[in-house]
Amino acid sequence: MQIRDATALVTGGASGLGLATAELLATTGARVVIVDLASSAGAEVAAQHGFTFVAADVRNEVEVQAAVDAAADARIIVNCAGVVTPGRAVGKNGPLALESFSTVIAINLVGTFNVVRLAAARLMQLEAIGEERGVIITTASVAAFDGQVGQPAYAASKAGVAGMTLPLAREFAPQLIRVMTIAPGIFETPMLAGLPRQAQDSLGAQVPHPSRLGRPAEYAALVKHIVENPMLNGETIRLDGAIRMQPR
Repeated sequence: MQIRDATALVTGGASGLGLATAELLATTGARVVIVDLASSAGAEVAAQHGFTFVAADVRNEVEVQAAVDAAADARIIVNCAGVVTPGRAVGKNGPLALESFSTVIAINLVGTFNVVRLAAARLMQLEAIGEERGVIITTASVAAFDGQVGQPAYAASKAGVAGMTLPLAREFAPQLIRVMTIAPGIFETPMLAGLPRQAQDSLGAQVPHPSRLGRPAEYAALVKHIVENPMLNGETIRLDGAIRMQPR
């Protein structure tokens, strides 16, 4: 799929992996529509970079449909919206609140599926360009495979994202739409920015090579390659410097 002159829809596009992806796609010649919460810096980011910003909660059908409508001819869909809310199933204060678990699943898994289904329905209405109609990329995590103590909700949500990749790719194949997933390791994102520098360095040191935190631009580079390589379909790619997370 050629990026230049295409329209891209990026959720979670106001910061972190989503922003890096939006920036690279725009630099490569795409028209970019970013989706993020109304409380995010989305409007400012869009004004700075020349993006279109649509405020939406990925769990909300009406708001996501409005975003899809704003990017009506989008052929590149990248899902980066997500949250990390740690919590043991049974902690010092008793069982984890069910609402806490459900919220993570709703945002990371149900929200991703909400965007995929609505964007794919619109994609199917577009004319194919050569052998492709469009590409959908979702974001899992190494936690889907190496979930740590205190991550049951996050690991389950990301395992779900990875698990639906192949069935979606198979379903959309007749419509010439590819579906891929990236499973990042430990990356420099707003989720980690609040940690002390020493803690961030300690996390980076756990990565075999390169022994550091991943950079959002490296995630974006993989998105670009996936879009441009038509044989990548139905797979989850770990982007993690060979890390395998320990139990704690």
